[in-house]
Amino acid sequence: MVRNEYDFSKGKRGAVVASPGKTRITIMLDDDLIEFFRNKAETQGTGYQTMINASLRASVADAQGKSTEEKPLTVASLRKVLREELHQ
Repeated sequence: MVRNEYDFSKGKRGAVVASPGKTRITIMLDDDLIEFFRNKAETQGTGYQTMINASLRASVADAQGKSTEEKPLTVASLRKVLREELHQ
């Protein structure tokens, strides 16, 4: 049944599910950068925004002299490890 009117007076704007530790922002990036990360993300089986975040995190860690040993596990990296292990 469809109502003629709905009451949104108590509605809230924004994401339905909050992401703890993350902040939604609007950022302007060059088209070629977005295309690079989208293509790379598609081949590695991850999200392009996740890859951009990881690149920024690695840059910050490098600037602070820290290591970025922990990288997110992607489908492509898992396949690579499995292939290496199976060939041994």
